[in-house]
Amino acid sequence: PGKRMDGKRKLDLGGSTAAKKTKPEGPTKMREQELWANGHAKVAGVDEAGRGPLAGPVVAAACVVPADVWVEGIDDSKKIALEECREEIYERIISTPGIEYAVSVVEPRRIDQVNILQATLRGMEECVHKLPHKASYVLIDGNQVPPNLGAPGEAVVKGDAKVYAIAAASIIAKVTRDRIMIREDENYPGYGFAKHKVMQCWAL
Repeated sequence: PGKRMDGKRKLDLGGSTAAKKTKPEGPTKMREQELWANGHAKVAGVDEAGRGPLAGPVVAAACVVPADVWVEGIDDSKKIALEECREEIYERIISTPGIEYAVSVVEPRRIDQVNILQATLRGMEECVHKLPHKASYVLIDGNQVPPNLGAPGEAVVKGDAKVYAIAAASIIAKVTRDRIMIREDENYPGYGFAKHKVMQCWAL
């Protein structure tokens, strides 16, 4: 196969009142709600998996979660430690009526041609364009907005821990790539692709 070259939740201690407020636990729909209120009916979250490893593809995913849909367990995929849990939440996401999603797989040869950053940005663009219905606004995990989304967008640093739609996309991307690497492990035994798929996970 081709080869190629988190922040912790914090307690809000502000204010002098006896009742201390804490930041919301896990990703929320607060940013989506602001955009829905401004007329953006289809808000897509976008994330990727595989930008760090030395082998295998980059997988980008886009996900639109309607205002009235909530899937239990959605969080930054890096914080879901057990593969079985990620798989279960993934199945919940893709089988829930109303949720729309799309995936783009950027193969190692293409990554080598354009570099990992450009491959990631192009994968994000492709998955947004693959959505069943055009996104009216796109929320991207990270600090760069791909130039050809076909819709207005914004980058959200650590967005997979903050924005619900991005967190959903992160799970779709992670599970999709994990499955690809398991197949690669079967085709190329001895490299440990199935065991060392993407990144270390931490329990919640």
